[in-house]
Amino acid sequence: MKLTVLCDNNTIIDCYYLGEPALSFYLEEGDRKILFDTGYSDVFLRNAEKLGIDLSALTAVVISHGHNDHTGGLRYLLNETDLSGVKLIAHPGVFRRRRYEGLEIGAELTAEECREHGLEVIETTEPYRLSEKLIYLGEIPRTVSFEGKTPIGRVLEKGKWRADFIRDDSALCYEGEEGPFVITGCSHSGICNILSYALKLSGKEKASGIIGGFHLLKQDEVLEETAAFLSGHVSKDLYPCHCVSLHAKLALAAKMPVIEIGSGSSLEIL
Repeated sequence: MKLTVLCDNNTIIDCYYLGEPALSFYLEEGDRKILFDTGYSDVFLRNAEKLGIDLSALTAVVISHGHNDHTGGLRYLLNETDLSGVKLIAHPGVFRRRRYEGLEIGAELTAEECREHGLEVIETTEPYRLSEKLIYLGEIPRTVSFEGKTPIGRVLEKGKWRADFIRDDSALCYEGEEGPFVITGCSHSGICNILSYALKLSGKEKASGIIGGFHLLKQDEVLEETAAFLSGHVSKDLYPCHCVSLHAKLALAAKMPVIEIGSGSSLEIL
């Protein structure tokens, strides 16, 4: 499988693509062409065009969770591209209204508006197989003691604003020759929880690698425990991006190989 970074916070020297504090990946797996998240604006579209990637040929769109730095580009995509009949896979909570410090931070579009644009919206909390080797994990069980327990802002549920634990946060798992490879958006549910669930579903003891946002921003005990957990459950490389601080990348790199990526990066996952 080939993965191309269409949008990330970071850009790489001598790779002349745009960046923004957001995330979008493009996956090619056999005849499947999958967009994982859409960034915050039209940056991912502009980078895709420069990279020669035709997003009108998508077979599926997957949304990791309902924050606007992962869903904001969806409106631009649908305004510019006819994706009639293309599947959009997401947790049912993705389309709920969200607020943080007085700002609206949720998805701009509703599930119904996506259907009006021709998308086949599949809302599921259960794992959903996108191909023989690629699976959307659905709602992530929170079994690790040190993560996934802190709310961020508030979410509108059944007419009431409640603390938002971002239950819709999910990820992908590619079941490759070298073992499962995890592709995540922000890991609000906890990167160790996500990895644990992916390993449980695949029946493996270790993943070959992880790419995405790990939501590690502080130097604290959670970072230390996360670094130790990942080093024991990942056999090769980490590709932390988006919502991972420099301090966190250094802490992870002290335990195992960490590879720098940014807008325009690509990798082959075996």
